Amino acid sequence: MSTNSTLLDAARLVVRNEGAAVLAVADQIDETFIEVVDLLENCRGKVFVTGSGTSGAVARRMAHLLAVCGTPSVFIHPMDALHGTMGALAPGDVLISISRGGESSEINDFSTRAQRRSVKVVAITAAPSSSLGRLADLTVTLATEGDGDPGGVIAMGSTLVTAVWGDALANILMRRRGYGWDQVLETHPAGAVGLITDLPDPLDRIDSPSPA
Repeated sequence: MSTNSTLLDAARLVVRNEGAAVLAVADQIDETFIEVVDLLENCRGKVFVTGSGTSGAVARRMAHLLAVCGTPSVFIHPMDALHGTMGALAPGDVLISISRGGESSEINDFSTRAQRRSVKVVAITAAPSSSLGRLADLTVTLATEGDGDPGGVIAMGSTLVTAVWGDALANILMRRRGYGWDQVLETHPAGAVGLITDLPDPLDRIDSPSPA
């Protein structure tokens, strides 16, 4: 087998491993997802999303997509928060804290101080018994199946796992709110999106369940 063929096979295996990890998220979406949807839909403040390293990258992405889809949300860096930016948090806000291991001291310190400001904390972690998992008001557990993370160390598949869970969250909240494409385009006038003239068909609305 040629060297090129070996490299291509190895690269394809990486994609398949990560794809399998992402697909496995569908079976991990449980009642905690509904609890997060309800919490964010009823939030009268803003949603802040935080994380460090690769979790920070996915946190920034999640905050952006939540905002695009009609849930007021911004990324906040945990160390910036500990240097005073947490003053932006107010009672009624929600903080989503992303940490695969749940033991990042800056995220846990920030999350604890956010709770003191009457901010609900949602943890997204692979370790529900971690410090973050235990301190959070609501803990979402996301495991990375198979070989999605090389060596179980490099957060490749796990980053995608968290991202796709957040994509589902943004999409469902958009539909629950009845947030339309015209509203999306109003806040997204730049780039190719801003040039769209024929609006796509609206997403099917998912209403909140009626009280029993």
